[in-house]
Amino acid sequence: MGEMLSQEEINALLKGIDDDADSSTSSATLSEEEIDAIGEVSNISMGTAATTLFSLVNQKVLITTPRVEVTTWDKITSTFEKSFVAIQIVYKEGLSGSNLMVLKEIDVKIISDLMMGGEGVSFDGELSELHLSAIGEAMNQMIGSASTSMSSMFGKKIDINPPISNYVDNSDFIDPSEIADFLTGDFIKVSFDMKIGDLIDSEIMQLYPIEFAQDIYKAFSKTKEASVPEAPVKETKLQENVSPPSSLPQQQDTNTPPPMQQNTNPYPQTNPYGQPNAFPNAYPPMGDPYNSGHRNIEVQQAQFQNFDINSVIQQKENIDLIMDVALEVTVELGRTHKSIKDILEFAPGTIIELNKLAGEPIDVLVNGKIVAKGEVVVIDENFGIRITEIIKHSGSIM
Repeated sequence: MGEMLSQEEINALLKGIDDDADSSTSSATLSEEEIDAIGEVSNISMGTAATTLFSLVNQKVLITTPRVEVTTWDKITSTFEKSFVAIQIVYKEGLSGSNLMVLKEIDVKIISDLMMGGEGVSFDGELSELHLSAIGEAMNQMIGSASTSMSSMFGKKIDINPPISNYVDNSDFIDPSEIADFLTGDFIKVSFDMKIGDLIDSEIMQLYPIEFAQDIYKAFSKTKEASVPEAPVKETKLQENVSPPSSLPQQQDTNTPPPMQQNTNPYPQTNPYGQPNAFPNAYPPMGDPYNSGHRNIEVQQAQFQNFDINSVIQQKENIDLIMDVALEVTVELGRTHKSIKDILEFAPGTIIELNKLAGEPIDVLVNGKIVAKGEVVVIDENFGIRITEIIKHSGSIM
């Protein structure tokens, strides 16, 4: 009797059997049409998301066409040498389900550093809550814009909850059910090659439950069926002027004018006056303006009312209507300029020198505009002003 198998060999055999069973089961979970539909939806969604990511990191973002396959959590973790970040996205309207966005840890460090104004340099150590919050906000905006594209694609509103970022340490055993329930069995992986400037040349993944992927396929199929155009109706109106075969005799009607030759160019090459159009393709066909079927257009010379000088004189006479309006009259003795330092040093007894000379006429202002000059006088115990000059302004009525 041979030697008994060790526990490691038994586990290896069982793992091989499980892998074979998984491959046989996985191949039958989705049809080719479903895989193509998931790929097309993901391609359109990630195209919009790439544009959003570009605005966040200010770097050129290139995401290639997707690759769709059925896989397991063990296969996913085996492709990562180091830890990674799984962002859970839950749909709250339009679709019912959730999926995961998976990024490598180094990619998350670079993206979050760019979002926070850095140069996109990676760093040693684990990701902090700040970096996870930054990548969560990036995914929120990216998937939000992707949901907008899906809304247009499916013809209904699709909305998501704020994404939840999970740091996965690949060196320790992680129960996949703690991240998402569907990770315990087979699920759909949609992977993309992602390049961000010269900083990132990596891979980004979307993980879907099989049932959720099938729901997306159904919604996509309904949209495709609704967008199929109906067969065009054949029109026979263009055949009204077609001549009958020459073998059949035809009586010519001398009272009927010959049919006009149909112009194959939908845009006129000449204007209604026989002159060539400078831009013949810029305007739609106008038809014949001289045809009796069109309405006649009357052209008349413009007539203007004669200019009456008496109306201007009448406007000046109407100034009596505003004679009671009160205006503010200010008498300005002079002006000067002082610095803030000098003004702060003001005290009782400080003398301020003005720009007016002693005995020089002072300005009389009405609503801030100089209208006259005068001299200061004393009337009883009040100051007054005697007008010595009226300032003429252009257009003044004074």
